[in-house]
Amino acid sequence: MKIKEIIFGSRTPKFSPESKSLGGVQSWLPVKNIINGVVVTKDDRFVKIIETLPVNFRLKTQSEQRTVIQYFASWLKIAPDNIQIRVVTQKLDVESYVAKMKAYLDAEDNESCRAMIEDNIAEVSRIAESEVTTHRFFIVFEYGAYMKARSNTVKAIAERLNEEADAARRYLEFCGLEVLEPEYADNAALETLYQVICKNASRRAPLPAGVFDMVTQVHGVYGE
Repeated sequence: MKIKEIIFGSRTPKFSPESKSLGGVQSWLPVKNIINGVVVTKDDRFVKIIETLPVNFRLKTQSEQRTVIQYFASWLKIAPDNIQIRVVTQKLDVESYVAKMKAYLDAEDNESCRAMIEDNIAEVSRIAESEVTTHRFFIVFEYGAYMKARSNTVKAIAERLNEEADAARRYLEFCGLEVLEPEYADNAALETLYQVICKNASRRAPLPAGVFDMVTQVHGVYGE
């Protein structure tokens, strides 16, 4: 299956306000398109994904902890009804480092230095395989009729979801969390989906610059 098919699926009919959700909780994948940073699913739901950087709650003072709890609870009161907090865990990618060290090894004539480089490669690989992991934290929510977009169009629904994301960002910043704000929201959403769906492939072959425009030319623009 091609990467475009994995991410976007095949061509599907135009959005219909009367369409009903066909899937369960996890049915926001695969997706049909990305509009203004909002993921459009094949069953015509609209999903916003925001990524936040973590903080160590236990290192904060009691006063700071109370503040975090207060603001987080305040946000939950106004947060969308259907919301998920997702944590993606991945082993640390050391392939580029190991490749560089192997290049040094091939160019090294001194046997003692070669032995040190080989030990370093083995140790780094062992640690990466058994101990070191990276974590990414996502908040995912979808559009509901109660949100009351200004009109029943794709653009208006995307704008309404982005307003919800801005509200979440403000409250989470009060909690001491940094919510990432990519310059190009569509490209960032596409790259996030690629990295989540294809963990290993995304490390070996990152998406090229301008990939969103290339995919759009193949699949067309999702209309109103």
